[in-house]
Amino acid sequence: MPFPSPEVQAFATGFPITLLHVSVALVLLFAGAGAYIMLTPHKEVALVREGNLAAAVSLGGILLGLAIPLSASLKASTNLTDLALWGVATLVVQLLISRLTDLVLHGLPKRIQDGEVAAATLLAAVKIATGLILGAAVAG
Repeated sequence: MPFPSPEVQAFATGFPITLLHVSVALVLLFAGAGAYIMLTPHKEVALVREGNLAAAVSLGGILLGLAIPLSASLKASTNLTDLALWGVATLVVQLLISRLTDLVLHGLPKRIQDGEVAAATLLAAVKIATGLILGAAVAG
């Protein structure tokens, strides 16, 4: 029986590690999204289920805003501990900035609850912009 090629050996070694890193990043993403949902003064998931487009835009913005620095953390990390530390750090910063944005633009949560897509789009843009900056900071 011939030996597998070096590419197959590399894949067999690396793919389980890739799956583990992706799993950790997804757990962090869902934990961050869960924390965000608990921090918001309105029930975004319920609003989305009711067809509130503004809530969907806002929730989509936070998912992207959290995923961007997590993806940079995946790229910059050398091991799972590194990934977990950078992932948690970027999630905390992103959640703080999202909450501060809600406080500074004090009427925004109510406007989203009322279905104002313009307010939700602004909030989503802030979340995504923050995610991009955090991602770049992590990537160095």
